[in-house]
Amino acid sequence: MRAPGRNPVVVVGAGLSGLACALHLLGAGREVVVLERDEHPGGRAGRLDRDGFLMDTGPTVLTMPELLEEAFGAVGETVADRLDLVPLTPAYRASFADGSKIDVHTDRDLMAAEVARAAGPREADGYLRLRDWLTRLYRVEMRSFIDAPVDSPLDLLRPDLVRLAALGGFGRLAPAVGSRVRDERLRRIFSFQSLYAGVAPEKALAAYAVIAYMDTVAGVYFPKGGMRALGAAMAGAVTKAGGTVRLGDAVARLERRGDRVTAAVTESGERVPCDQVVVTADLPAAHRLLGHTPRRPVPLRHSPSAVVLHLGTDRTWEGLDHHTISFGRAWRGTFDEIIRQGRTMSDPSLLVTRPTRTDPSLAPDGHHLLYVLAPAPNLAAGRIDWEREGPRYRDHLVRVLEERGLSGLDASVRTEHMVTPADWARQGLAHGTPFSLAHTFAQTGPFRPRSTVPGTANAVLAGCGTTPGVGVPTVLISGKLAAARVVARTGG
Repeated sequence: MRAPGRNPVVVVGAGLSGLACALHLLGAGREVVVLERDEHPGGRAGRLDRDGFLMDTGPTVLTMPELLEEAFGAVGETVADRLDLVPLTPAYRASFADGSKIDVHTDRDLMAAEVARAAGPREADGYLRLRDWLTRLYRVEMRSFIDAPVDSPLDLLRPDLVRLAALGGFGRLAPAVGSRVRDERLRRIFSFQSLYAGVAPEKALAAYAVIAYMDTVAGVYFPKGGMRALGAAMAGAVTKAGGTVRLGDAVARLERRGDRVTAAVTESGERVPCDQVVVTADLPAAHRLLGHTPRRPVPLRHSPSAVVLHLGTDRTWEGLDHHTISFGRAWRGTFDEIIRQGRTMSDPSLLVTRPTRTDPSLAPDGHHLLYVLAPAPNLAAGRIDWEREGPRYRDHLVRVLEERGLSGLDASVRTEHMVTPADWARQGLAHGTPFSLAHTFAQTGPFRPRSTVPGTANAVLAGCGTTPGVGVPTVLISGKLAAARVVARTGG
């Protein structure tokens, strides 16, 4: 119900952060209109339907479902009302160049037994110490630095800052993991996640081990119907709670009067008045809409990008689990190639997701889906002509996978779709990366672009470009924090 004399809150973008924001706002009694340029909700958790194969084009790993529960709970619903979440056991299968495999379980005892089998009892003890450290790190970071507004360095001056320092959170990730497990395979399993934060493990803050906690301790889930089901479920809950979600309705500009945004103007020319606006577009696009040019002494640094190869096949392979991390022999050199040299991996480490293992309905009978993610340089770091090199790199990835046990992969492909950094750029993502800004120290916490916009009294940012950062859990939190700012500004 609209308060007397108050226009709705307009949320620009029906991605996961925008939908989470809308749910929390509706729960606080605000009227909400969500404007989305695409024909379906979900944002980067996108979708492509081809020849009977239902492809997720964005994230494939879902952790921390309690954050979804919180968003649905704001409007009196539960995750179970809207989604069928399947816990994945194992969360991942890690496959190595020497032919060994380690299943990554989130259950403490199962994983300790698996580590003992693969690397011996001493490493199993090290794993238990590592798990304990990850858990303590997560608890400190979540309550004070992730699920909390952090606008200035002064906001870090909390008791948990001392606890985080005592846990070694301001050291480096690779040594922190390596001090607890010696087996190189285990070190990779618990540190590869830093690449998606845009930093090599040797240079990443140990605090970013919290991502490994989410994957390897908290659990990994998959929604029946694919990750696309998240956006559809959240949009459905927004609509049921009285909000409006308008798809295929892109915002062309934001109308301003002084320091206030007064309306969103769509590409069709319609003016949608607003009391407050939450913008979830990629950061440069958000600032263009707001007519704001950020001033920073050092240019923002973006994360590496990714090449994603979607393959619909007429067969599958026993060695593949739902998520399989296929590690090459190279490790440190891989990060150097992507981040510093700006070229593709010569010995790639790949995430291969087979969603049809959990939900066969995503492909025609007797067929399977593969989602192959290869980290790659973003367009600022690399000078790769993807129009020319894309098809060659596709063949390289398929050849590598065949050599690693997926024999006959190329001949089994019945449909495919490839996404390169150039394609991400055409979608409006800065420097052609879906992972937004890198999580360097200078772009973390209060040093990351804030969710408030200087010179604008009623605009808030949400999404992976602002705090707390990149990933499905953090963008859900970003939406919640944005809603809290709106409510605080407007009372109630």
